[in-house]
Amino acid sequence: MLGFSLLSHSAACATLTRTMRQGALAFSVVLSLSAAPLGARAEPAAQQKPPTKPETNTTPSPVFQGAAALLPEDSITHHSAPFNGHKLAYTAHTGTLTLRDDAGKPTARMFYVAYTQDGANPARRPVSFFFNGGPGAGTAYLHLGAAGPTALSFPAGNPTDGANAKLGPNPDSWLPQTDMVFIDAPGTGWSVPTDEKTAEKTFYGIKPDAKAFAKTIQLWASTNKRLTSPRYLVGESYGGIRAIEVADALAKQQNLMVNGLILISPALDMSLLDSTANPLATALVLPSFEASRLALQHKLVPETAAHQLDEAYHYALGPYLSTLVNTPPTGEAAKAFYTEVADHTGLPLDVISKERGAPQADAHDVRSRDGRLYTLYDGTLSIADPYPEGIDNSDSPDPTLAGFGRAYGSNFEYYAATELNFKTDLSYKLLNMKVNAAWDFRGNDEPVAHQIPTLRRLLALNPTLRVFIANGYYDLVCPFASTRWVVEHIPVGHNRIGLHTYPGGHMLYTRPDTRAALARDVQAFLTP
Repeated sequence: MLGFSLLSHSAACATLTRTMRQGALAFSVVLSLSAAPLGARAEPAAQQKPPTKPETNTTPSPVFQGAAALLPEDSITHHSAPFNGHKLAYTAHTGTLTLRDDAGKPTARMFYVAYTQDGANPARRPVSFFFNGGPGAGTAYLHLGAAGPTALSFPAGNPTDGANAKLGPNPDSWLPQTDMVFIDAPGTGWSVPTDEKTAEKTFYGIKPDAKAFAKTIQLWASTNKRLTSPRYLVGESYGGIRAIEVADALAKQQNLMVNGLILISPALDMSLLDSTANPLATALVLPSFEASRLALQHKLVPETAAHQLDEAYHYALGPYLSTLVNTPPTGEAAKAFYTEVADHTGLPLDVISKERGAPQADAHDVRSRDGRLYTLYDGTLSIADPYPEGIDNSDSPDPTLAGFGRAYGSNFEYYAATELNFKTDLSYKLLNMKVNAAWDFRGNDEPVAHQIPTLRRLLALNPTLRVFIANGYYDLVCPFASTRWVVEHIPVGHNRIGLHTYPGGHMLYTRPDTRAALARDVQAFLTP
């Protein structure tokens, strides 16, 4: 999910602030083979590698206090499963890495799950480091949603039914192409700061967050002798900003260059997501409204989708934006403009008129139509509106964050305990709103995150750096048009950035066909 999720950041981004409030508001059984397998089956005991006693991390560690003390020792399990018709043997290492301050005092235990192919050449085998966004979202979304060997699937007839979501083998796992390390940010998932009183200053901001991830990646790579492996960073939603910042921090602080970035539904520039204050941001969300309308009317088909989305993009940045930023039309001219916008978006004419042609995606009268409440994270998905008569929007739940998306948290806890043999009394923090509320979105003395200059610098300094970006047609939080606009305005390394769009929303991988298409495209990206 936003974690697939982009959650609110400051008063400067009021739209996203309201989004967060709505969601309460942004993915082998080792000990017993009698349990039904969720993903890959563990190797029988006779075939497992020595030693015969359970493998744990033997590195001496400090005595932790509080929540940090509730995390168990690392667990290492061995698995095999068929991917693309070929059986693959791999090892899962589930545990924590300890971050320390300049005096050597522990500041956090960083939870991670690493999947490595058995017998592969570590110098040539790529390794991808995954994180979600929020800020405040755990990595269970990407882990169980997109790339891990086990995936969470929702009922085909009702994709908003989180209560009946099921775990099972992921035929679209990225494991055949790359080793994978899923890392939870401090304060999310099972990554625990050792001192909550200082955690905000130490971790909850763009720069300290990137520093923490860069050190965690360096620790894992050094410990596992993977400093020479090809390296990729995979981020979703705010994870787009995080991936760019971590790549920068890795180079500056750890002397590690990355080979590529894989960004899923990324936030790249917060100013382009604040439609309350930026007419360009308002225009960039319009194509997602139009794509959602076409899909709901069964008019968006694979053969013509690219052309339809291109037309929507050029209308939004042409006639629509020029009217929006010019002197507001009045009389018949206003009526004609509002009618045109209503036709493109599928939103009621009276709503468009009231909003003066600039509909806010999170407004209740935009999200609530015909007794259904639509999610910002996929303009085609809705639930029965609990308040169809209209209410204060802050009380209107988002179907994704407050609804079916929550299934990733409980299912990850179950998966970790039964398949990875990692058991803890700590609840998995899928979405930590305290982290989100405390987040410092300032970059280099900038009021909000503005990552385009950093990305441009990375592409110039690293001539082999490649960027893969995936967006869903129906995402109203991080619209595909905003990504396209950013890519079109990067002069250096433009030919090394690939933009891929898919049927789906922010969590585009919840749709099985789209998850498979994403995996195929990532495979091509990772294949030299």
